[in-house]
Amino acid sequence: MPSFLSGYTAHTYAVLRIITGFLFLWHGSQKLFSFPLPAMEGMPAFITYGAGSIELIGGLLVMIGLMAGWAAFICSGTMAVAYWMAHGTTELLPIMNRGELAVLYCFAFLYIATKGSGIWSIDGLRQHEE
Repeated sequence: MPSFLSGYTAHTYAVLRIITGFLFLWHGSQKLFSFPLPAMEGMPAFITYGAGSIELIGGLLVMIGLMAGWAAFICSGTMAVAYWMAHGTTELLPIMNRGELAVLYCFAFLYIATKGSGIWSIDGLRQHEE
Protein backbone atom coordinates (compact mmCIF):
# COMPACT_ATOMS: atom_id res chain seq x y z
CA MET A 1 0.00 0.00 0.00
CA PRO A 2 1.34 3.47 -0.77
CA SER A 3 2.49 5.04 2.49
CA PHE A 4 0.53 8.26 1.94
CA LEU A 5 -2.73 6.25 2.04
CA SER A 6 -1.98 4.09 5.08
CA GLY A 7 -3.64 6.49 7.52
CA TYR A 8 -6.92 6.45 5.62
CA THR A 9 -7.83 2.75 5.65
CA ALA A 10 -10.80 3.15 8.01
CA HIS A 11 -12.03 6.22 6.11
CA THR A 12 -11.88 4.64 2.66
CA TYR A 13 -13.64 1.55 4.00
CA ALA A 14 -16.40 3.77 5.43
CA VAL A 15 -16.78 5.50 2.06
CA LEU A 16 -16.94 2.12 0.31
CA ARG A 17 -19.65 0.92 2.73
CA ILE A 18 -21.69 4.12 2.47
CA ILE A 19 -21.54 4.40 -1.32
CA THR A 20 -22.20 0.69 -1.90
CA GLY A 21 -25.27 0.79 0.34
CA PHE A 22 -26.47 4.05 -1.24
CA LEU A 23 -26.21 2.71 -4.78
CA PHE A 24 -27.83 -0.61 -3.83
CA LEU A 25 -30.88 0.86 -2.13
CA TRP A 26 -31.93 2.54 -5.38
CA HIS A 27 -32.28 -0.86 -7.05
CA GLY A 28 -34.84 -1.73 -4.37
CA SER A 29 -36.54 1.64 -4.71
CA GLN A 30 -36.86 1.07 -8.44
CA LYS A 31 -38.37 -2.40 -7.97
CA LEU A 32 -40.78 -1.43 -5.18
CA PHE A 33 -41.74 2.15 -6.07
CA SER A 34 -40.69 2.57 -9.73
CA PHE A 35 -38.49 5.42 -8.54
CA PRO A 36 -36.25 6.96 -9.84
CA LEU A 37 -36.81 4.80 -12.94
CA PRO A 38 -39.76 2.61 -13.88
CA ALA A 39 -39.51 -1.01 -12.77
CA MET A 40 -38.96 -3.65 -15.42
CA GLU A 41 -42.17 -5.12 -16.81
CA GLY A 42 -43.08 -8.72 -16.08
CA MET A 43 -40.80 -9.19 -13.09
CA PRO A 44 -42.01 -12.00 -10.81
CA ALA A 45 -43.48 -10.88 -7.46
CA PHE A 46 -40.83 -12.69 -5.42
CA ILE A 47 -38.15 -10.62 -7.14
CA THR A 48 -40.08 -7.37 -6.90
CA TYR A 49 -41.01 -7.73 -3.25
CA GLY A 50 -38.36 -10.16 -1.98
CA ALA A 51 -35.23 -8.89 -3.68
CA GLY A 52 -36.56 -5.33 -3.82
CA SER A 53 -37.06 -5.25 -0.05
CA ILE A 54 -33.61 -6.71 0.60
CA GLU A 55 -32.05 -4.17 -1.75
CA LEU A 56 -33.87 -1.20 -0.23
CA ILE A 57 -33.64 -2.11 3.46
CA GLY A 58 -30.28 -3.89 3.24
CA GLY A 59 -28.76 -1.05 1.25
CA LEU A 60 -30.04 1.48 3.78
CA LEU A 61 -28.71 -0.52 6.74
CA VAL A 62 -25.30 -0.92 5.10
CA MET A 63 -25.19 2.76 4.17
CA ILE A 64 -25.96 4.03 7.68
CA GLY A 65 -23.93 1.31 9.36
CA LEU A 66 -26.66 -0.32 11.43
CA MET A 67 -26.08 -4.08 11.66
CA ALA A 68 -24.12 -3.62 8.44
CA GLY A 69 -22.32 -6.96 8.70
CA TRP A 70 -25.54 -8.98 8.80
CA ALA A 71 -27.28 -6.79 6.24
CA ALA A 72 -24.31 -7.05 3.88
CA PHE A 73 -24.19 -10.82 4.30
CA ILE A 74 -27.85 -11.07 3.21
CA CYS A 75 -27.29 -8.62 0.35
CA SER A 76 -24.26 -10.63 -0.80
CA GLY A 77 -26.31 -13.82 -0.90
CA THR A 78 -29.09 -12.06 -2.75
CA MET A 79 -26.64 -10.94 -5.42
CA ALA A 80 -25.18 -14.44 -5.72
CA VAL A 81 -28.67 -15.81 -6.31
CA ALA A 82 -29.46 -12.99 -8.73
CA TYR A 83 -26.32 -13.72 -10.71
CA TRP A 84 -27.10 -17.41 -11.10
CA MET A 85 -30.79 -16.86 -11.80
CA ALA A 86 -30.49 -14.05 -14.33
CA HIS A 87 -26.97 -14.12 -15.74
CA GLY A 88 -24.88 -17.19 -15.03
CA THR A 89 -27.08 -19.57 -16.97
CA THR A 90 -26.72 -17.74 -20.30
CA GLU A 91 -22.96 -17.29 -20.86
CA LEU A 92 -19.81 -18.26 -18.99
CA LEU A 93 -18.19 -14.89 -18.36
CA PRO A 94 -19.85 -11.95 -16.56
CA ILE A 95 -18.76 -9.59 -19.35
CA MET A 96 -20.75 -11.74 -21.75
CA ASN A 97 -23.84 -12.33 -19.59
CA ARG A 98 -24.13 -8.77 -18.24
CA GLY A 99 -23.66 -9.99 -14.68
CA GLU A 100 -20.70 -7.82 -13.70
CA LEU A 101 -22.72 -5.56 -11.40
CA ALA A 102 -24.20 -8.52 -9.54
CA VAL A 103 -20.74 -10.03 -9.08
CA LEU A 104 -19.25 -6.75 -7.86
CA TYR A 105 -22.10 -6.19 -5.41
CA CYS A 106 -21.84 -9.78 -4.20
CA PHE A 107 -18.16 -9.49 -3.33
CA ALA A 108 -18.31 -5.90 -2.06
CA PHE A 109 -21.07 -6.94 0.33
CA LEU A 110 -19.15 -10.07 1.31
CA TYR A 111 -16.19 -7.85 2.24
CA ILE A 112 -18.46 -5.48 4.19
CA ALA A 113 -19.96 -8.50 5.97
CA THR A 114 -16.49 -9.47 7.20
CA LYS A 115 -15.55 -5.95 8.35
CA GLY A 116 -18.84 -4.78 9.89
CA SER A 117 -19.97 -1.19 10.21
CA GLY A 118 -16.68 0.53 11.00
CA ILE A 119 -16.39 4.28 11.52
CA TRP A 120 -19.00 6.82 10.45
CA SER A 121 -21.79 4.42 11.36
CA ILE A 122 -24.67 4.13 13.78
CA ASP A 123 -23.10 0.99 15.24
CA GLY A 124 -19.88 2.96 15.77
CA LEU A 125 -21.77 5.74 17.54
CA ARG A 126 -23.59 3.24 19.74
CA GLN A 127 -20.32 1.53 20.73
CA HIS A 128 -18.72 4.89 21.45
CA GLU A 129 -21.52 5.78 23.89
CA GLU A 130 -21.04 2.62 25.95
